[in-house]
Amino acid sequence: MTFLKRFSYLASGIVAIVACSVAGVQASDDELIVYSGRSDKFVRPVVEAFTEKTGVKVVLHTAESTALLNKLRLEGGRTPADLFLSNDAGNLQLGSDAKLFRAVSKDIASAIPSQYRAADNTWIGLSARARVLVINTNNVEKGELQSVFDLADPKWLGRLGITNATNESFIAGVTVYLEATDRGQTKAWLEGLKANINGGVFSKHSHIVNAVARGKKDAGLVNHYYIYRHLAENPNAPIAIVLPDQGENDFGIAWNVAGIAVTKHSKKLELAEQLIAFLVSEEGQKMFAEANREYPTREGVPAADMVPPAGSYKVAGVPMSALGAKRNTTIDLLEEVGMP
Repeated sequence: MTFLKRFSYLASGIVAIVACSVAGVQASDDELIVYSGRSDKFVRPVVEAFTEKTGVKVVLHTAESTALLNKLRLEGGRTPADLFLSNDAGNLQLGSDAKLFRAVSKDIASAIPSQYRAADNTWIGLSARARVLVINTNNVEKGELQSVFDLADPKWLGRLGITNATNESFIAGVTVYLEATDRGQTKAWLEGLKANINGGVFSKHSHIVNAVARGKKDAGLVNHYYIYRHLAENPNAPIAIVLPDQGENDFGIAWNVAGIAVTKHSKKLELAEQLIAFLVSEEGQKMFAEANREYPTREGVPAADMVPPAGSYKVAGVPMSALGAKRNTTIDLLEEVGMP
């Protein structure tokens, strides 16, 4: 078992111990329990709007998505969870493959394009994010970085910030690069990236953006919305977004989605689908766009004004389901390279 796989397993055990009392909790008939792999601040405004609209209370139990998925697997039919919310399509597809979820009705699922949900509708993508580069405009010239693979150039030694290799967005991004190119090119990139990091591994994307804004690092690989959240609070920060891999022969930007699934053993399918129907409605989707600066997955609902519009740049043609199917292959490669 690789370190990253052991990490995921151990994390699930930790959550099971910390939240052991949850398994004995029985929600009331008009209450939904959600195992949520997203920060409360990203989810709570939307579920509170749902509660105000319907009177149905939503209880969020928050931890890492991978840990919660393993918790669901361990609990089996004893789980109190009605829904599983993840910030990563990879975990959603793994849960689907493990038959931990039940299909959502076609009427609800059809609000979201097929590339952003499971083929059998056992999970539905709610919001999307792009893997982009953030640069310090005082230290990096326009056009100096054009591809994520440029980060392996020795000129960036000590100048970069990335998350650790257990970060779900990092794993998903590498999976896209593997699928869009090949193993040899991706491995060489990871080896160059590792050589260049030199203390530039961060626990959170927001910390990378902060470091770049303060000139501690010159560039970083992050999810797009962290840049715009920083600029909303610090409009004069010397940072800018770079949309990588946009050339004629380039593969485009890696996307990932946050999404939701109804657990296999939930006895509240009608209420659970009511929540999902709200989350994929125009009202719910607009809330994701405005509060989180993510991309709504429902067609026709625009992203926030400051975010590059969906469709205005090239996105890698890798289906979201591949983020689960190829996850272990990616983890094996990260372990082989020894990514921190």
